[in-house]
Parts: sequence; C-alpha cells; structure tokens
Amino acid sequence: MKEKLAAFERTLKIMDELRAQCPWDKKQTIHTLRKLTIEETYELCDAILEDDYEGVKEEIGDIMLHMVFYAKIAEEKKAFDIADALNNLCDKLIKRHPHIYGDLQVADEEEVKRNWEKIKLQEGGKKTVLGGVPKSLPAMVKAFRIQEKTSTVGFEWENKDQVWEKVKEEEDELLEAVQEGNQDKIEEEFGDLLFSMINYARFLKVDPETALEKTNKKFKRRFEYIEKHADKELEQMSLAEMDALWEEAKGEH
Repeated sequence: MKEKLAAFERTLKIMDELRAQCPWDKKQTIHTLRKLTIEETYELCDAILEDDYEGVKEEIGDIMLHMVFYAKIAEEKKAFDIADALNNLCDKLIKRHPHIYGDLQVADEEEVKRNWEKIKLQEGGKKTVLGGVPKSLPAMVKAFRIQEKTSTVGFEWENKDQVWEKVKEEEDELLEAVQEGNQDKIEEEFGDLLFSMINYARFLKVDPETALEKTNKKFKRRFEYIEKHADKELEQMSLAEMDALWEEAKGEH
C-alpha cells in the first residue's frame, strides 16, 4: 500500500509541475481533454480485447493521467480537488454496497445489481431508472445498458425463448417493410431487430459489443489475407477467386 500511495503522490506532483511549466499542459481545459480521454478509453478497450496486460497497464496510466488532469483543473477553479473526487467515490461505494458495509443480505449478483440501481435512483432525486445512461454512449452499448437497467425493476422477459420469439417477430416485420419499400419503416424495423438481438445476447450472457468487435477483427484478418495472397489486383479478381482465398484464410486463423 505504501508503494501505491507513493506512486499516486508522484503522479500528483508531476501534474502540478506540468501544469505550472509546460506550455501545452498549461493551455488544456476539460473541453480540450475530452476527445483525448475518449481516444485513450478506446485504446484501453483494444488492449482488453487482446488480453494485452502490458497494454492495459499503459492505458490505465494514460487514463489516470487524464483523471488527475481534470481534478487539477477543477482545483484551480476552486470547484473540487482529487481528494474530493476520491472521497465522493468511496462514500458512493460504501452506500451502494450495504451487503458489505451494512447488514443487508443478498442471494446473488443479480440482487446486488438490483439493489445498486434502487440506491442509485434514490440519490439526488433521480426520477427515472434510465437517467444514468449517458446520451453519448454508442448505440449498441446504450441499448444493452437500457435493457440491463429496466430489468432491475422487473421489466424483463422470463426466459431466452421468449426473447428469441421476439427476435423472429421483429425479423418478419423488417422483411415486410422491405417488401413494401418504405425506407423510413425499414430503418425503424431494422433498429427494432437489432435491439431485440442485443436483448437476446444479454440473455445468452454475451456482450454484443465485444462479440461484434471480435467479428470485425476476424473479418479484417481474413480480408487482409486475401490482399496479401492475391496474384492480381482485387478489382480484377472474381468473387469466386476471392472466396477461395477467404476459405484459405479461415484455415489459417
């Protein structure tokens, strides 16, 4: 613990020095840092997907830098400091874990999640279960979180078979819209089908964002194999020729 505290204190000291002396660091605001923080978060996500712990270590450090940076700017504006942010976090964690820091009994992780959402809803006079879902989340992640949150108050299918029936229903409605040729309706029904598939993934204990990203990476590897092993320009190849290389790529990976 002593070494961890020393490392954190060192980080704070370096931030003070950079903010006071470095022209670039002195110029930054919470708004100029925002897009960089998003980029660093995605880099962490990439490292996680690759099970690259060296990468995870590096990206955690980069994100930690940003958190310290935001707190330093807030301190300069006399809004709060890093201690306020961390103490607020500690208070929140203790309050939202009454089964650890209180006498509440819980049966499993699902009950822990339900209690968390109930406590969260009581905090700050929140009026909706979905109030804590960030507007800027990617649509697939947002759909998953919306479904998770509403399930904690009982708005939930009983089993995955019911969800799959809903998927098939939405598929039929999409195909009907396609036959009608109504583009607005096609978009709406396509969205409904995606939403239902995300819900089905949740029932299968699959993270749809992670699953899709792994498929993206797999597709990229196989297509790059085609590019590498093609004996002529791709534009000059037939689909059958490219498909033959695609099948070879499947054997390689």
